[in-house]
Amino acid sequence: MSTPASNDPVPAATAGAPAPSSAEVPADVRDNRRLGLFLGCGAYFLWGFMPFAFNAAKPASGLEVLAHRVVWSIVLCVILLALTRTFREVWAICRNGRLFSTLTLASLFACANWTIMIYAVLTGHVLESSLGYFINPLLSILLGVVFLRERLRPAQWVAVAVGVVAVVVITVAYGRVPWWSLGLAVSFGLYGLIKNRVGGKVGALPGFTIETMVLTPFALAYIGFLLATSGSHFTAGGPWQVVAMVFLGPITAVPLIMFSGAASRVPLSWVGMMQYIAPTMQFIFALTVFHEHMDPARWAGFFIVWVAIVIITVDMLRASRRR
Repeated sequence: MSTPASNDPVPAATAGAPAPSSAEVPADVRDNRRLGLFLGCGAYFLWGFMPFAFNAAKPASGLEVLAHRVVWSIVLCVILLALTRTFREVWAICRNGRLFSTLTLASLFACANWTIMIYAVLTGHVLESSLGYFINPLLSILLGVVFLRERLRPAQWVAVAVGVVAVVVITVAYGRVPWWSLGLAVSFGLYGLIKNRVGGKVGALPGFTIETMVLTPFALAYIGFLLATSGSHFTAGGPWQVVAMVFLGPITAVPLIMFSGAASRVPLSWVGMMQYIAPTMQFIFALTVFHEHMDPARWAGFFIVWVAIVIITVDMLRASRRR
């Protein structure tokens, strides 16, 4: 799969000169992409544990959990900005109307993804949420084709087609469209696309700070409303409840900052490949910890999705070996 032009710092070959081979890629470019892979894998590993954080916040509602995610994330961002002395970068983004509006759009997709994920976990749909993140790599590939003009090999087109079949099978198995899954896949796929497009212009921490800052006034207003109407669950479960709610900040900010760093260093298709980590962990937790039911029809749908993933992985390894 080709690298997005905006994401590939390797200069094009001059007229009449041979195109550079993979062995001639500068060392700093290779190191940059290795760092992107490390950050991306780390982010998805942390996301794999996300259902436990949401369950620990009960009996708080989904919207209250979302509001506290935003508020404690911005607190952490301010601390990190002070430590890294990067407040100027945030101010520079605020003064750039185009960048600020793009990150505002990204924050809306992130907010949608957070909301869907929280309610999926709190209502006992961890399996369906894991399916959404299994589907997401296939959607990321399609977004790369449509918006970034990435070229797919035949095997990758086959994988996407198999993924579509899987969604149809799972729809029949559930007796309804798997909205939790599709909502998570679409919202996070679009978020990743936007971050990929602005990643080279915006640092991971300043970018996430802007995204969180846009949502903070609404989060504070909702928390204030809950406090005024005695509907807050912030201290309902004692000290551990407070710890669980405050912890929503780091578990939100850290992986998203890492993801932002990865999205700015590797192609969108690479980001899609790394996303197998989190849904695999969530799938295992859903079966072994949350004891969600899987009938044969649902197993069949998940199996077809995994076939698509195997096709993509094998094709990627073969392509890497040829290069």
